[in-house]
Amino acid sequence: MYYKNREEAGQKLAQAFRKYQKQPDVIILGLARGGVVIAAEMGKVLGLPFDLIMVRKIGAPNNPELAVGAITETGKGYFNEELIYALNVPKEYLEQVINSEKRVAEKRLALYRKNRKGPDLKGKTVILVDDGIATGATMIAAIRSSKSQGAKEVIVAAPVAPPDTLKRIEAVADHVVCLYATDDFQAVSQFYAIFPQVEDQEIIELLQ
Repeated sequence: MYYKNREEAGQKLAQAFRKYQKQPDVIILGLARGGVVIAAEMGKVLGLPFDLIMVRKIGAPNNPELAVGAITETGKGYFNEELIYALNVPKEYLEQVINSEKRVAEKRLALYRKNRKGPDLKGKTVILVDDGIATGATMIAAIRSSKSQGAKEVIVAAPVAPPDTLKRIEAVADHVVCLYATDDFQAVSQFYAIFPQVEDQEIIELLQ
């Protein structure tokens, strides 16, 4: 399965959530940055509020694209202990990168929200959305963050992901909806015809 762009993926994903249309106490949160575009489309189709959740990947030493963990702006996170052990990642490195990425998350959140308070998740059904899930590190961090903020139910939605990643996410989420699960997965971008980097200004405009 392939998508024209993130907007189309969001529209298709929304069809799987018709029962939540205009339901009170339901909110869609897009993982910044790409997930925010998907969340905006789903919110438009379903008549639901949407916002973002800021998650930063913790990359491995000498290979920042390989996620050994992730943290959100709340400081809640997920760490792949097996991978950290296998790569012999120093504790000092992790502490340094975590502090650095938390500062980046706070700074970006301030830019995107313009002093607006984030949504209250207490007692709500939270639908977490991304444009695709690779390792699952950022999504698991987002799930833990949402639950720590009192979400009643956390549902994960994604256009595409590998099956082994979905199994890890199913272990921590209340429900998972993925339109296309495939082992032939190298990068999220391979499933989109048009997949530009989402710029800060686009997120700011979507949230207005």
